[in-house]
This record gives sequence, structure tokens and C-alpha cells, in this order.
Amino acid sequence: NRKGFGFPQQMVEGDQLQEAQAISVLHEMLQQSFTLFHTECFFAAWDTALLEQLCTGLQQQVDDLDACQGQVTGEEDSALGRMGPTLVLKRYFHGIHVYLKEKEYSDCTWEIIRVEM
Repeated sequence: NRKGFGFPQQMVEGDQLQEAQAISVLHEMLQQSFTLFHTECFFAAWDTALLEQLCTGLQQQVDDLDACQGQVTGEEDSALGRMGPTLVLKRYFHGIHVYLKEKEYSDCTWEIIRVEM
């Protein structure tokens, strides 16, 4: 029972994003991915060493981006999280979390998510 989550590709690519917005979108994507893969339920479905390596890499990228985000973004950034591509990404990841919960975090469901991402 596979579900297409419809990653919002057109909303997060191209020349339409300003630099501050692009950094915000990338930060949201990395943070949401880290949160998703860092859940206890996921550790049962994947090789633990590989998952820890992935989560460490994601966290390092989030930390590095935090430093950039502070330099590039200004006061307008607070509004970016509530609208546009960042909000679309939040909805995308929320759909994944809901699907996982509905399917009781089964190994098969995690594999579908892994392929989707």
C-alpha cells in the first residue's frame, strides 16, 4: 500500500527563491529529515551504524547552515517560516509522519519512506 507524497520540487528549486529563502528551505529540509530519521522507530528498520552516520551528517549540515543563516537572513526571515516553500515542506513532512503513524511505523512503511526521499 504505497502512497505518493508528492515532493514539492517546483516550489524549492530554480531562480524563484531569494538567497535567504533558499537557505531557509534547505534548513527546513535538513531539519525535517533529521527529525524523521532520528526517531526511535526508524532505528529498528535500518542498519544502526548507517543511520547514525546519516543523522550525524544531517546534524552537521544543519549546524553549518545555522551559521550561514544568521549571516544572510535578516528580520524578514521570521515570516519565511510561515509562508511559501518552507510551509509547503513542513506540510510534505507532516504527511510522511501521519502516514508512518497510520501504518504503525512498520518496516515496510519505513522502506517506502526511504525510497520516497
